[in-house]
Amino acid sequence: MVFFLKSNHYCLEMEIKLLTELIDDALHILKENKYKITKQRKSLLTYLSQYEESYVDVTVVDDYMRNQYPGMSHNTIYRNIKEFKEMGLVEQRMNGERACVKYQCDFSHKHHHHFICTSCSKVVELDSCPLGYFENQLPGYKIEEHKFELHGICDECQEKLVKN
Repeated sequence: MVFFLKSNHYCLEMEIKLLTELIDDALHILKENKYKITKQRKSLLTYLSQYEESYVDVTVVDDYMRNQYPGMSHNTIYRNIKEFKEMGLVEQRMNGERACVKYQCDFSHKHHHHFICTSCSKVVELDSCPLGYFENQLPGYKIEEHKFELHGICDECQEKLVKN
């Protein structure tokens, strides 16, 4: 039993270390882009870093930040999220009419695609890009941008459905 507790403690320490490194990497990118490192930006990055594997509604982020910093305006929060997106710190997508955001899972590999679970919102990064397949179908065309997402039910949610 003691080994199990030590093992869990070690895993938690490793998760905290990785999270700290991710935030440090993001702060470095902010500095490179000549942004001030404010306690609000650091808090926003720290909050968003818990959403590396799923998207969160921007209004939830706004509520959290305004609760932490009552004088902070909606415009400031949305502007920072937009700037984070432009620097590649976060990814943004629409869920119906609502904007959602997640922490960038890999700063060194910004171009990637996802599988998104429609049940639990878990996000899994896909290893390959299907753009070549579509480029072959469009000879003479110039594709300027693309985004590829697969939506479905993840293995964990499927297991829960089978058990119920």
